[in-house]
Order: sequence, then C-alpha cells, then structure tokens
Amino acid sequence: MAGLTTHVLDTVLGRPAAGVEIELFELKPDGARLLVAQVRTNADGRTDSALIPAAEARRGSFELVFHIGDYFRAKGAAMAEPPFLDLVPIRFAVADASAHYHVPLVATPWSYSTYRGS
Repeated sequence: MAGLTTHVLDTVLGRPAAGVEIELFELKPDGARLLVAQVRTNADGRTDSALIPAAEARRGSFELVFHIGDYFRAKGAAMAEPPFLDLVPIRFAVADASAHYHVPLVATPWSYSTYRGS
C-alpha cells in the first residue's frame, strides 16, 4: 500500500487526539509550498482517508503542519500564552512512491515526537 497517512496522540490524556487541524504541503524546488490537503483528525486521532492516496503517491518533499496549540487550548490544558507549541511543522521526503509513509505526531503542550510508522 502506497500513499501518506498520519495520526495524532495526546500523551497528556493518553488517548488519540480528535479534532486536530492538519495541513499537508508539497514543497517545490523553487521554495513554493503547495497546499495538498487540509483535514481534521477523527475520534481515533486519524484522518478519514489518506492525505495522499496510493494512486496519487509521488516522490518529493512535503510538510505536515499540526495545529496542536488550538487542540490543547480547546482541551483546557495548562499552557503558556502564547503557547510554547502552536503549529508543529514536520518536513519529510518521500523517496519511494510505491511505499506507504505514515507520519504520526505524539504531543503534549510542551513536547512532541514523530517517526516513520507503518
């Protein structure tokens, strides 16, 4: 299965993060950012469909932008103002268009991590 998927985990509450806005940009060689998708996570912290379906998979550089500050603010989490983490950008490259790329975010208002999942 090729394509791009993601999910978000809230490690403060120890569960999937529902309602997180996510933008996906394709980064062009000239520095331009092309908006490919804008979605919100569902109750399982995932998107309802792939951000890039297998039929549209391609090599290139991309950026996921997670609106994590808005999510934690809506949850009433203790945060600084302005928040320490507001928009979390993750830049990555797809080298093999026939492979599946899963790029999740694990977050608190003060930290985050990511990895290439399966």
